[in-house]
Amino acid sequence: MSEQEKVQTVSDIVRKDYRTADVFKKWGVNYCCGGNLPLDQVCLTLNLDQEKIETELKSATQNVQLPNALSFDEWPFDFLVDYIVHVHHGYVKIAGPKLNQLLTQFVEGHKTKYPYLVEVQVSFDRLLTDLTEHLAKEEQVIFPYIKQVNNSFIHQASYGALFVRTLQKSLTHVIEVEHQNIANLLTALRSATNNYTFNEKACTNHQVIYHKLKEFDADIMQHKHLENNILFPKAMQMEKELLQL
Repeated sequence: MSEQEKVQTVSDIVRKDYRTADVFKKWGVNYCCGGNLPLDQVCLTLNLDQEKIETELKSATQNVQLPNALSFDEWPFDFLVDYIVHVHHGYVKIAGPKLNQLLTQFVEGHKTKYPYLVEVQVSFDRLLTDLTEHLAKEEQVIFPYIKQVNNSFIHQASYGALFVRTLQKSLTHVIEVEHQNIANLLTALRSATNNYTFNEKACTNHQVIYHKLKEFDADIMQHKHLENNILFPKAMQMEKELLQL
């Protein structure tokens, strides 16, 4: 760590990159109001391993990015389904409840100072509740069905038409109704947060929460792109061709 970075307070470090907040929280370091000491002094005071924390901070701020040239539409169908479940559904299940708890606790203690955050908390809670129910439906009903459609299509199974007629799920309804409802809730959250824009005087925790909400938003957009524009259209085309067998 450079000399310039060493003189930064832990609050400065988090303001520079919100992803470091989780590391400090793990070690019981106050990075918000009162987090005005340099990392080395904090580690000395709390008897923490500075080298280990610095390693974790470096790991937390590493950027993981998919290449722009990656062609999701060329991935094997079942692999794309599993990718959505393990990456995007997994992210919502892990990050969603943690963020909701962080937001709820922060609003409870700061609603007098930041009264507008009450609406933000309500908006996010509604979004997360709807998302959780929707993901469960996809994993338990929709995705198993479209995997079976794909299997029937690959093998040009004689029972394919009967299978679709008997068990067909309304993928159009999922896109036009359920996904649109999620989009509406996301729009409400953006409105409540002014597109995740915070006042420059906002405390560090306030800033961290808005950055995390923006990250959550971005993941939903990628998630729904893969389903609305690639996965479901492919499944519906396979349904159509199976019905013609």
